[in-house]
Amino acid sequence: MLSTTITHRTPLMVASSTLSAIRFATSATATSATTTTTTTTTDPNPHTIKHAQQVTTKSQLQPPQQISFISHDAEIHQPEENGKKKKWFNWGTKIYTNDGITHNDDPKFLTPHAYKHVGYSPAELYGVEVTHKTPANFREKFCYGLIKTCRFWFDLVTGYAEPKTGDPNEYKGTRWEMTESKWMTRIIFLESIAGVPGSVAAFLRQLQSLRLLKRDRGFIQTYLEEAEQERMHLLVALKIGKPSLFTRAIMYVGQGVFANAFFLTYMANPNAAASIVGYIEEEACHTYTELLKDLDNKGKFPIFENMTIPKIAVEYWPGLNHQSTFKDLILQIRADEAKHREVNHTFANLDLQRDRNPFALKINDVDQPQPNMGLKVSKPTGWERKDLIL
Repeated sequence: MLSTTITHRTPLMVASSTLSAIRFATSATATSATTTTTTTTTDPNPHTIKHAQQVTTKSQLQPPQQISFISHDAEIHQPEENGKKKKWFNWGTKIYTNDGITHNDDPKFLTPHAYKHVGYSPAELYGVEVTHKTPANFREKFCYGLIKTCRFWFDLVTGYAEPKTGDPNEYKGTRWEMTESKWMTRIIFLESIAGVPGSVAAFLRQLQSLRLLKRDRGFIQTYLEEAEQERMHLLVALKIGKPSLFTRAIMYVGQGVFANAFFLTYMANPNAAASIVGYIEEEACHTYTELLKDLDNKGKFPIFENMTIPKIAVEYWPGLNHQSTFKDLILQIRADEAKHREVNHTFANLDLQRDRNPFALKINDVDQPQPNMGLKVSKPTGWERKDLIL
């Protein structure tokens, strides 16, 4: 019955119905997330009209796409190419767009920091230098050699080499060329390791204070503050980039090995543990200084140059605001690492069972320089014990 009715329709009626269907499909498609291409035809076949209506109806029923937290490619500067085989042993880190960074901000349940950041002046930020404490005994020589060995193999595996000629394009086109992705991988991996010593040392000092029924002399506070700063470095980096599954797997293993090794080292010789951290922080200052040199080459890292820094960074560092750049952020992080370098090199010179923490309390009515938690008075290679009021 239906086919007989359509067969006897006049050409004018068919043309009118076809035009209405096309207009309906075009209007519905414009408001949906699916793109549909409509081709005008003079075929009066009623099945063609029915097919167009079905496609349009299906498109209308699809909900609008939602921006997801991590997996949405539109948030990332370097999405995987369609059809490209996934590399399981990939060290790369995907960099979020500015919209992605803003979307990653989590405003819920934000608690104030237990240790308020002291802040740095511009002169202090730009005054940080790459320094090295010359090992004075076998303990320091061993610790320094250990850290340099780990650094060598990490650089080799991840494809990093320091420029030797001063040419910013020296390694362009080779596996040693640095990109935004490779820099973020280095930062995330470094901070995931650097946050371990402070928390482990504070835990052991806390147990010792409880076990021996006596005060700790201020070391727990400084260790916890260091651990929080390192964790903040990592959290900020994770708002900017998403490390690969392989990188995260290596961090799992690396943290397990390093945390247990540092635990045993601090139990056996706290001064050796402090030397290890001091030399790690030397390498951190070196790494961030090299990154700042790359950032000074305009146009080399356009993603970093046009990046909006995460909100949690603005709320943590007093020297940052919503107009601050990625370079401003790195300057703040490098200054933190420089302070940790000084603190741990100083701790390596102390009697950690009897001396007080000179960074925790300033003695009044004393003319001689004293350590502090900022960079106004600083000795990058550490304070000698004889120069401190303990």
